Amino acid sequence: MQNSLKSVISTAKSILILLPENPSFDEVASATALYQAMTTDKDKEVNEYCPSPMIVEYNRLIGVNKIKSELGNKNLTLSFSGYNPQGIEKVSWDIDDGQFKLTIVPKVNVAPPNQDQVIVGYEGIAADYVILIGGKGDESFPVLKKEELASVALAHVGINPLTLTGKTIASLASQASSISELTANLIKASGYEITNDIATNLLMGIEETTNHFANSGVTADTFALISELMRDGGKRLNQGQVQAEDFPTGAIPTMPSDVPTSWTEPKIFKGTSVS
Repeated sequence: MQNSLKSVISTAKSILILLPENPSFDEVASATALYQAMTTDKDKEVNEYCPSPMIVEYNRLIGVNKIKSELGNKNLTLSFSGYNPQGIEKVSWDIDDGQFKLTIVPKVNVAPPNQDQVIVGYEGIAADYVILIGGKGDESFPVLKKEELASVALAHVGINPLTLTGKTIASLASQASSISELTANLIKASGYEITNDIATNLLMGIEETTNHFANSGVTADTFALISELMRDGGKRLNQGQVQAEDFPTGAIPTMPSDVPTSWTEPKIFKGTSVS
């Protein structure tokens, strides 16, 4: 890893954390943790975006609702659904009692747009730096073809190097058990505080990706980091919860089907002996 997170974003004012299409649990866990850490820097505006909708499984990650499904965040737009634009005479603005006021003036004998027709949205991309999470190549980040992102600076967080056609990328890639493990080390090295929520997301990302720490990519450094994250208040995946499906078939004894369910204690019957 030739760069550090702190160095590559040092001059950035507006940062976009960009997830690939159809991201993995590990990638989403990393993005949400990184977002929570970086938003503590009041000198930087940070947003996170994913072109694919979040699946139900990812809802257990803290802050997943902060991932935007629309990329535009620069300009506020107002439009009117089902309203004939030829009916508008002029648009004016003013400061009224300290508040910005936009006035839509219709033509004579034409009704103004009603409130149900008003659509508020955003367009344009304000980011001057984009941090790519995971991904495999150009097909993972088609949004980078947008004109607004043509010259934006890029950095990549992943456990495998990323190459994009015609793009120069500051690589933060490094070998690790998971992107979540790498992200935890990047956050620590940059001096950001690892809160309970950040630690929990990173722990879940590591545990999910490594099949409960069973994968060959898990090292002593991984376990040392897990210990640190738990000390930081992180909660492990399904910690303290034992489910029947966690056991192999036949591991949990079951009552014979011919035994009455009303029996709550052992019974001794006449003509039987107990040894």
